[in-house]
Formats: sequence, structure tokens, C-alpha cells
Amino acid sequence: MSIEHIGDATLYLGDCLEILPTLGPVNAVVTDPPYGIANDPDSSRFSGGQSPLIMRPRLPKNQPDPVHVEPIVGDDEPFDPSPWLGFDSVILWGANHYAARLPTGSTLVWIKKDPHLYGTFLSDAEVGWRKGGHGVYCFQRNWSGFSRLTTVGASSHPNEKPPELMAWCVDMTTGTVLDPFMGSGTTGVACANLGRRFIGIEIEPRYFDIACSRIRRAYEQPRLPLPEPEPVKQGDLL
Repeated sequence: MSIEHIGDATLYLGDCLEILPTLGPVNAVVTDPPYGIANDPDSSRFSGGQSPLIMRPRLPKNQPDPVHVEPIVGDDEPFDPSPWLGFDSVILWGANHYAARLPTGSTLVWIKKDPHLYGTFLSDAEVGWRKGGHGVYCFQRNWSGFSRLTTVGASSHPNEKPPELMAWCVDMTTGTVLDPFMGSGTTGVACANLGRRFIGIEIEPRYFDIACSRIRRAYEQPRLPLPEPEPVKQGDLL
């Protein structure tokens, strides 16, 4: 196990189920876990070797591909959400793939296409589960091709979520946030930008290194102070 401390973030390289008993107080779990669908994450198979999502340069013969995409650790067996359900606040993405193992809760929908593209190549949206409630809540953020490339770069996780989406999720919670399947660290970046304490765990060394780099960069960026709330006038309460 390896541990990195970056700002208010503590990052662990290792198995989340082994590390979980060693953690201090955690208020919320916000994560995009392996879904248990044995997905092939190499999207270049759709484009003759040039991925529409991970723009990679053409390489000389016999030179290793620096962004070769390996299967996600744990995605070859059904995902068990039970270790994470006891926390005060929980948000789990990919919930439609293991819905039978979740209790009743709120549904989060990330719409990732413009309306004129609904029903075309790949999914229009992704579904998350939030502990408590019964409502359905939507977030719109296009996430393909150039929009993704310019945000996360060519070497990030194949199942990367947009930072704005994870910030939306983090903002639904309070206190320390745990992402036990941290990937390339987008939840940690959101926490850094929102001034929240973060604990991240990632089992794959390559993605752990990317997460450390991205979260470090997030803390190095200057932050503008949040605007003060306007005072409530007596008439506003009527």
C-alpha cells in the first residue's frame, strides 16, 4: 500500500476493501465503481484504431502504446454495493447494472448528449443511485470527442466522468468524501475545487499516479473566494 497526502486529500494505492477498516471518519461516498459487465474499455475498436474519446498519436511499429487500455480491475465479476451503503451519504454511478442489489433511493441521470443525438451511437445517459429519497434528478454535460479530450487529456481513465458532474455530486453531500474506486481522480479534483476533504483509493498504479498528478494540479490552481450570500430581506420571507 502507498499513501500520498496532497492538500486536504489522502490518496491510497491498494484494494479499497482492505483499506476501508483503516480509515478515519468518512461522511460520504461518491464513486463510479466497476459495474461487473466485463466491458472492453478500448474505444478505439469503434474507429479503426483511432479512439474518438482518447485521441492517441500514430506510433512507429513495435513501439508500446502509452495509452493502451487494460480491462478495469473488478469489472469481470458482479459489483457488490453493500460495503458502501452504511455511510451517511452515498452516490454510486452505473446503478442500472446492479439495481437489484440496491435499496430504494433517489435516481441521478447524467445526460451526455444533445437532444438531436438521442438514440445514436452509444448511450444517451448514465444512471446513478443516491441514498435516500425517491426523486429523479438530471445533469446535462456533453462528454465525447473533443469536449472530453480537452478536459482530461489523452492519458486519463477510459471511463472518466466530467469534473462538473462529480462536483454536482459532491455538492449534494457534506463533510469528508471517500471515493473507493478513484480511477484518475475526478472526484478528488471536484473536492479540491470545492474546498472539501477527500479520501481516494485506487488499485491500479497507473491510474493512481494520474490521480495524484491531477489532484496536485487542482490544488495549485488559484481559487476565487465564494461570493457572500445576499442578506434576506423581510419581504422575501412572506
